[in-house]
Amino acid sequence: MISKNELKYIQSFAHKKHWDQESVFIVEGPKLVKELLESDWTIEKIYASSEWLNAQEPLGVPTEQVDEIILERISQFKTANQVLALVKKKVANAPLNFDKELTLVLDGIQDPGNFGAIIRTADWFGVKQMLVSEDNAGLYNPKVIQSTMGSFLRVNVAQCNIETVLSNTKLPVYRAVLSGAPLSRTKMQAPCFLVIGNESKGIRTNLQPFITHPVTITSFGAAESLNAAVATGILLSSWRA
Repeated sequence: MISKNELKYIQSFAHKKHWDQESVFIVEGPKLVKELLESDWTIEKIYASSEWLNAQEPLGVPTEQVDEIILERISQFKTANQVLALVKKKVANAPLNFDKELTLVLDGIQDPGNFGAIIRTADWFGVKQMLVSEDNAGLYNPKVIQSTMGSFLRVNVAQCNIETVLSNTKLPVYRAVLSGAPLSRTKMQAPCFLVIGNESKGIRTNLQPFITHPVTITSFGAAESLNAAVATGILLSSWRA
């Protein structure tokens, strides 16, 4: 039976200071937990309904059977899932190997849903690594993890000083701007960096001198801008075309 201390500990992940500072994070739902079990990530403990547990082969990780009331109390979402896992964080720090791949760079993406969608989009297009600024939304925010739909397992996300990385590279650095070259006439060549700026402010002034290839996503309507995740998808689709 789950103890009161365990219950309070899991519930504490609703607050940023806990999921930001702890060595573990929460993953919820049968699909995500299934992918975790098939990955090389370390699961510290699983809390699940009897229905979910009875449908599994031996898991090889600590498990705790809990009822629906407890699942609702420990869930980070309005509707509780059948299973919740505490997972050990992975530490990914720059510098990474930039010599063979396109590296996605996020400068201050602050909305957890946007960040998660960008990770999922990166995974779709085969991007393996991503750099994020110190003020970017946290990877282990439960909303980020959930919105990646499991893609966080396959995209290496490293927090770093972006200016330091870009100032020390000779690789092409792409970014979407209104006055850039038309994306339809531009072929992004890897290895390179693709920078995505903050949802409302774009990229910081100190990063602008490092943009070597400004490109434009042609507009055919009256919208002022694109959602950051949507823009990322269009840019990566062009890269893969």
